[in-house]
Amino acid sequence: MGRNAIVGQSGGPTCVINSSLAGVLQACQMRGAEHVYGMLHGIEGLLKGRVVDLGATLGSTLEIELLKRSPSSYLGSCRYKLPSYLEHPEVYENLFAILNRMDIGYFFYIGGNDSMDTICKLSDYAKQIGSNIRFVGVPKTIDNDLMGTDHTPGYGSAAKYIGVVMKELIRDATVYGTKYVTIVEVMGRNAGWLTAAAALAQGEDCEGVDLICLPEVPFDPEKFITKVETLQKCNSSIVVAVSEGVRLADGRYVCELADDVHSVDAFGHKSLTGTARYLSNFVARHLDTKTRSIELSTLQRCAAHVSSRTDVTEAYQVGGAAAKAAFEGHTGVMIGIRRISNDPYQSTTELRDIHDVANFEKKVPMEWINDYKTGMKKEFLTYARPLIQAELTPVYIDGLPRHIYLK
Repeated sequence: MGRNAIVGQSGGPTCVINSSLAGVLQACQMRGAEHVYGMLHGIEGLLKGRVVDLGATLGSTLEIELLKRSPSSYLGSCRYKLPSYLEHPEVYENLFAILNRMDIGYFFYIGGNDSMDTICKLSDYAKQIGSNIRFVGVPKTIDNDLMGTDHTPGYGSAAKYIGVVMKELIRDATVYGTKYVTIVEVMGRNAGWLTAAAALAQGEDCEGVDLICLPEVPFDPEKFITKVETLQKCNSSIVVAVSEGVRLADGRYVCELADDVHSVDAFGHKSLTGTARYLSNFVARHLDTKTRSIELSTLQRCAAHVSSRTDVTEAYQVGGAAAKAAFEGHTGVMIGIRRISNDPYQSTTELRDIHDVANFEKKVPMEWINDYKTGMKKEFLTYARPLIQAELTPVYIDGLPRHIYLK
């Protein structure tokens, strides 16, 4: 076996992705890795020879604690689609030559669906050529759409942020007592886990959002207008949470009805933005009411000042579990979280075959959406509430949180 380990971060960041990095780093060091390297900007950076020795850049306990509290991806990220080794064997030959020169025995990739696809391809190729490098996926995504795990690190903190912001917006939306429709756009391409988190705002001190629109439910603009009009007969101010990825029955994204230009990334994912803006204008044209649109955008994934301690802890644990699995001989696996109980909340980690995870997508169960398809049932709240519990207070310097980053 190679004596060294290497870890990368890929895809959209979260405010706890660095906790998983800390978990991988410290667990590998405790298990005797001579060096733990970090890929700068994921596997794309590795192919260019861009790496850093994490033992040198994160050498103190204070730096590790700051890392856990710092948003974004410490190592940088990428959206590089690893091609098939049948079509481009030279990419794999180059990559494995780099790993062998670095004496790598353990390879970790922290990411979502596309990152697990990378782990799947690399572990399959390693098996084909007889390489003993072990490849392990560490789950990460605020979208919570990874198969093989009860939930993904990053989701709990993003859900907490959405619940907090929706409560605050609801209070603000009611101050004038006039007709107002506030439409809040939440991330979520094909799965509505984040938008569903808007339901967490409801409680003894908050009436909650009036309407939740998920990608799992085909969107009908005319029915939407009718619902808003009906709701305003009871309450003049209406707050709507809508997924950026809501689609019409014919499969088109609602945001495509606008005239905006939408770029496409390396994985063929069309950029989605403007759904709330389009619907706000749509309502204004059809109803006698003021409207406004709000895009939470990247704030959902970088608001570390309201991160969930549960989320931070589990992110660190899956990183450590990944190192444990690799050093014990496992490869071609992802670390999953298995829920043991809701009250008290308890969870553990388990290994999942990467082939059962990569290129699959977990959506919100339809039985968790109410009969009117406008909100969430208690089953979702029972699932989500444990994930947003407690806080990890930032280290404040001069009134602002202190972060650590690679210069």
